[in-house]
Amino acid sequence: MTTTGRVSFVGAGPGAADLITLRGARRIAEADVVIWAPSVVDAECVREHARSDADLVDFSRVTAEEITDVYRRAAASRQTVVRLHAGDAATGGGVQEQHDLCVRLGLEVDVVPGVSVVAAAAAKIGREITLTEASSTVLISPESSELVREFAALQTTMAATVSGARTGQFVEKLLQGGYSEQTPVVVAYKVSQSDELVVHTTVGELESVVKQHKLYRPTLFLVGAAVKAPTRRVSTSATTAVDEP
Repeated sequence: MTTTGRVSFVGAGPGAADLITLRGARRIAEADVVIWAPSVVDAECVREHARSDADLVDFSRVTAEEITDVYRRAAASRQTVVRLHAGDAATGGGVQEQHDLCVRLGLEVDVVPGVSVVAAAAAKIGREITLTEASSTVLISPESSELVREFAALQTTMAATVSGARTGQFVEKLLQGGYSEQTPVVVAYKVSQSDELVVHTTVGELESVVKQHKLYRPTLFLVGAAVKAPTRRVSTSATTAVDEP
C-alpha cells in the first residue's frame, strides 16, 4: 500500500504472456486492482502475475466514468492500480489523458513501457526496419491519420495500424504518396500470439490479402524496402535453403 495510492500504466507487450517486462509483471503482482481488456491482452499474462485477491476489471465492460471511480477509490483508500495496455503504454493507447487525470486526483503515477507490436513484427520477420540504405525513420501512423500520403512521399519505412475495412483507402494514399505497387508490405495480425498471422505481400496485393484472410479488425502494416523478405537460394552442396548474404 502506498501513502497516496498509485496507478501504473503498464505495456503488456504485443500479446504473448512472456513478452511483458519484469517491471510490468512486478507492478501487476503488487496491484490491488488490475484493469485490462481480454480481447487485446493475453489472459495468461494476468493469471500468471496477479494476486488471487486482486480485483480484475474488464476494461471493455465499463464506462469511462466507472474507470474514473476506480482511480478515485484508489486515491481515497491508498490502493495500487494497474491499467494494462497492449503493446507499449508509453507510445499510445490514450494513456496521456488518464495519466493527467490520476495526477489531478493526487495519485502517484508511473508508466511502464512494453514491447511494441512494431518491434515484435520486425523481430518476427528478421528485418532491421531502420537500415540506413532502406530507411532513416519508422513512421507510426494512427488509423485516423490524414498524413499517410505525406508520409509515403518520404519513402521511409511506415508502420501503420489500419482497420481492414479501410485497407483500400490506405493503399490509395500509399500510391498517391509515391510508393509503387511492388513496394514490400508485411501484414502482421496478433503477432506473438498463438493465432498470429504474418504475411509478406506488396502494396498492389495488400487489399486482396486482407480480404483473403478476413482481417476486419485493426492490423499492423509495415511498408517499405526494409521489410522485403530475404532472397533465398538452394546450396549446390546441400539440400537446405540458405539466405543470400
